[in-house]
Amino acid sequence: MSKENKIALVTGGSRGLGRNMSIALAKKGIDVVLTYNTNKAAADEVVNEIQSLGQKAYAFQLDTGNIKLFDTFIRQVTEQLQADTGSPNFDFLINNAGTALYSPVADTSEEQLDAIFNIHYKGVFFLTQKALPFINEGGGIINISSGLTRITMPGSSVYGSLKAAVETLTRYFAKELGARKIRANVVAPGAIETDFGGGRTRDNKEINTTIANLTALGRVGLPDDIGGVVAFLCTDDAYWINGQRLEVSGGQAL
Repeated sequence: MSKENKIALVTGGSRGLGRNMSIALAKKGIDVVLTYNTNKAAADEVVNEIQSLGQKAYAFQLDTGNIKLFDTFIRQVTEQLQADTGSPNFDFLINNAGTALYSPVADTSEEQLDAIFNIHYKGVFFLTQKALPFINEGGGIINISSGLTRITMPGSSVYGSLKAAVETLTRYFAKELGARKIRANVVAPGAIETDFGGGRTRDNKEINTTIANLTALGRVGLPDDIGGVVAFLCTDDAYWINGQRLEVSGGQAL
C-alpha cells in the first residue's frame, strides 16, 4: 500500500450506517479498518466489498463499551498497519458503534444507563484518547450523534442526552487538537431505516409514516444518505469544517 493512501478507523463498521460509511470511504480512495462486536461474517463481507473497490480493509473485534479492551485493540491495529504500510498511524477515527435504548425516565435502571454511557460516551472518550498518538497530523475525528439531541422523543432521554454530551466533547476535541491540524466534527443522522434498535424505524409502519410526515423531504432516511457525508468530511474539500454538528435528517421536525 502506498503511503499516500489515507486510512480511516470505523467502529461498528460491519452493518447499518457503519457499513455504509466504510464503503463510502473506500469509494473516496480511503483504506478502512473496521470493528465489529459479534458478527465476524458480516464484517468479512464488508472487507471483501472494500477490497473489490481496490482499497485495503481490515476487520477487528471490539466491544466499544469495554474500555479495558482498548489498549490491546489499538496495539493490534497499529501493529497491522506498521507491517503493511511502514507506519502505525492512521488518518481518521469515526466513532460510530452504538446500541439503542428506548426506556422512559421512570423505568430506566442504573444498569441500562451505565451500559449506554459506556458505549456512547465513556467508550468514545477513551478510544479517542488512546488513538490520538496514532492519528496523523491533518487527520480528523467524526463522532456519530443523533437527531435526538435536537428533537425530543419520549423514551430516548438517556441516549439523546449522552449523544448531546458527545457533541460538546467534539468541540473540545476540535479546540485541543487544532495545533495538530486534526479536525473534529459531529454527524447527527435523523431516523434511518436500519436494524438499529431492532429495526423499529424500518419495520414499524406507524413509526416510519409518522417520521416521514415530520420530514421536509417526505421520507425516512436510508443508510446511503449518511455514509457519503461522513466520507466527504474525510476529504480535503471539508478541511475548513471543524467543531461542527451536521444534522443529516432530510429536514426532520423543522
